[in-house]
Amino acid sequence: MQNADSADVSCEFGSTKYYALCGFGGILSCGLTHTAVVPLDLVKCRIQVDPDKYKSIGKGFSLTLKEDGARGLAKGWAPTFIGYSMQGLCKFGFYEMFKIFYSDMLGEENTYLWRTSLYLAASASAEFFADIALAPMEACKVRIQTCPGYANNLRQCAPKMFAEEGVWAFYKGVVPLWMRQIPYTMMKFACFERTVELLYKHVVPKPRADCTKAEQLIVTFTAGYIAGVFCAIVSHPADSVVSVLNKESGSTAVQVLKKLGPKGVWKGLVARIIMIGTLTALQWFIYDSVKVYFRLPRPPPPEMPESLKKKLGLTE
Repeated sequence: MQNADSADVSCEFGSTKYYALCGFGGILSCGLTHTAVVPLDLVKCRIQVDPDKYKSIGKGFSLTLKEDGARGLAKGWAPTFIGYSMQGLCKFGFYEMFKIFYSDMLGEENTYLWRTSLYLAASASAEFFADIALAPMEACKVRIQTCPGYANNLRQCAPKMFAEEGVWAFYKGVVPLWMRQIPYTMMKFACFERTVELLYKHVVPKPRADCTKAEQLIVTFTAGYIAGVFCAIVSHPADSVVSVLNKESGSTAVQVLKKLGPKGVWKGLVARIIMIGTLTALQWFIYDSVKVYFRLPRPPPPEMPESLKKKLGLTE
C-alpha cells in the first residue's frame, strides 16, 4: 500500500503513533455510539428474547417505560461503554495494522487487484481479537437488559455471574460473537471502502484531494450508513442467538438456534437496521473526524499502478 502524502501530517503512515491514534479513534467511535443507542439496543434485545411480550419497537419502549421508568432504558450502559470501547480499540487499530501488513505481503499490483479481499481479510483478522475484548462486557450487558431482577448495574452483575458460572460466563458467547461480528465487520469495512471509492468516482464531482474536510466527512457518513444497512442484515441471525444465549445460563448456541427457528432469528431486524445503520455511519464519521483532527496521513485513493497498466496494455 502506497504511503500517504507527507504534507501537513502529524506522524508517519504505519508508525506506532499512527496505530495508537487509530485505536483511539476506534474507542471514541464505538464506545460513544453504542452507548448512545442503549435504549434502542435494550428494546431490540428484549424483542429477540421475548417476542410474545415485546411485539414491536413501540411496544417495547412503552412496556419498558411502564415497568422500569425512564431510567430503565439506560440499563446496561456501563458494560456497553466499556465493552465497545475495547472492541473499537482493537477493531480499528488492528484493521489498519492488518491492512498494511497484508498489503506489503501482496505487493502493489495485487493490492489493487485484490483490494476487496484485502479489506475482508484485514477486517476479519481485527474482529477476531476485538470480540475477545468485547465478550465479557457483552455478556453482562445482555444479562442486565433481558433478565429483570437479576442485576441493576455492572457492579452487581459481574460478581454475580462469576460466582454462579465462573469465568466461562463471560466467554461462552465469544463464538456466537465471532459468528455475528466477523461477517458484520467484514461487510462494514469492505462495503465502506468500496462505497467511498464509488462515491468519489461517480457521485462527487471532484477528486477527494480537492474536497474540503467537511465534504469528505459527508461522503464518509453516507458510505457508512449504506455499509451499516448491509451489516445489520448479514449479522442479525447471530445477534439473536447471542442475545438469547447470554440470557439463558444453561443453553448452547446450537440449542438456541434450534429453539428460535428460521423465523425467530429475524425478530427485531427493523430495530437493528435502524440502530446499526445510524451506528455505523456515526462510527465512520467520528473515526474519520479523529483522523482529520490529529492530521493522520492517509493512503491515496486506489489507482491502478503504472506497472499493471503496462502489463495490461493500457498505456501507450
